[in-house]
Amino acid sequence: MQEIDQRYLVQQNRIVDGAAKPPVFAKVMRSKEGVFEGVSFIKSKDKASVLTIEQAQQAIDWANRKKPNASEYQTKIICLGQ
Repeated sequence: MQEIDQRYLVQQNRIVDGAAKPPVFAKVMRSKEGVFEGVSFIKSKDKASVLTIEQAQQAIDWANRKKPNASEYQTKIICLGQ
């Protein structure tokens, strides 16, 4: 049985002039069947969803499509220990 490489977080930093805002992290919403439904961004790194690289990319793609102010944020995938 192959182990799933699930160790990534999605982090967003607001792009603003001069003022440093704390980063937010993705919390993935899934149906009862485990189907991806969307993403919320939360301040707590501890409560953020730990994802595979493919799931993290899916969360970024969804956020870029569905969130109207996505262009105001720099979104990246980070490793769990960062």
